[in-house]
Amino acid sequence: MRRNFIAGCALFAASATLAQQVVVRKGGDGKIGISFAQFRSGSDSASQTFLSVLKADLNRSGYFTVTSQGAEIAVVGQVAGNASQMKAEVSVYKASNRQRMMGKSYSPAANLARKLAHQVADEILLAVTGKPGMAQAKLAVVGTRTGRKELYVFDIDGGNGQQITKDNSIVVGPKWTPDGKNITYTSHKAGYPNVYMTGQGRPVSNYKGLNSGGMVSPDGSSMAVILSRDGNPELYIKSLRSGQLQRLTRTKKVEASPCWSPDGNYLVYVSDETGRPHIYIISRNGGTPKRLSSSGTENVAPDWGKNGLITYCSRVGGKYRVVVADPRARTQRVLDTDWADYEDPCWAPDGRHIVCSRTASYRSAIYLLDTLKDSPVALISGSGDWYSPACSP
Repeated sequence: MRRNFIAGCALFAASATLAQQVVVRKGGDGKIGISFAQFRSGSDSASQTFLSVLKADLNRSGYFTVTSQGAEIAVVGQVAGNASQMKAEVSVYKASNRQRMMGKSYSPAANLARKLAHQVADEILLAVTGKPGMAQAKLAVVGTRTGRKELYVFDIDGGNGQQITKDNSIVVGPKWTPDGKNITYTSHKAGYPNVYMTGQGRPVSNYKGLNSGGMVSPDGSSMAVILSRDGNPELYIKSLRSGQLQRLTRTKKVEASPCWSPDGNYLVYVSDETGRPHIYIISRNGGTPKRLSSSGTENVAPDWGKNGLITYCSRVGGKYRVVVADPRARTQRVLDTDWADYEDPCWAPDGRHIVCSRTASYRSAIYLLDTLKDSPVALISGSGDWYSPACSP
């Protein structure tokens, strides 16, 4: 993250494909019309929440438009419940020939209406398009609702928010563990930056000096971390079993924000080796790093998605923009956004969307960007500033 990098400088100066899928048209807005005209909902709160969240998830996916006319897909069934339980039956058909594409029954507790809606949204998307969804993902974010930077977790649509830390200090750099059960983050609650993990009371990295940027490897065995134990901030890999350290960089400059490749064989990170922050890739076995970014006055906050693409933040024309890079093809493109600053990008699990922070008029909020041109969507805003989003796997 840019903020982590600046802080460091200050310290030291996939899814299965189903048959019979609907092909997304390229005409018009290229989206699939989906109708709920034949779906009945009870008047209870849980049922109403389920239906409204489900429709919003499908619209937000970028592949569907919920409509009552000219729909290609029909959702048929019902949902009803009471204060403790709800039951839902959901079937999906092609409107043209009534071919059934999905049919399931659900009986969750009433307080799980939102969770069920997210699940069904992803199941509908997979059944119709064969593509993975993002509706069930969680967002770890840093927020200032209490006046301090604390860690929060939300559903990816910005609902169901919960405060995780009460450090009464500064929390930065959240990253999910590969199993999606815990979050690593840097906290200054001890008076200096250490790396912590939710579910553990003690820090997972508390060497002398700076500890930041902790991210667990895809296989769960190691953690990439930035340490200044030998002088200036350098990139290390720490074994979570033995505690053994492997130093990867020796630049005598400042490194920051490491992120693993999907296969765990490489790391992308930030270094100001050339005098300005740029994005580099290095093998987990060490060796000579390769520079990825080629333009912009400042390139920071890389995130390597399961789709094989790397997104990062680049200062272009005085504004922070979001870049999508293909490290294999050595191509890069800047996403079209408005005049605000867009920072801290991370991939959503669908491989299509990017979640980032948007800063305008000195206030920061969390936004969803569509790499296929849909307009940005506000996810979390108000009640303080919101930064550094991280999507669960």
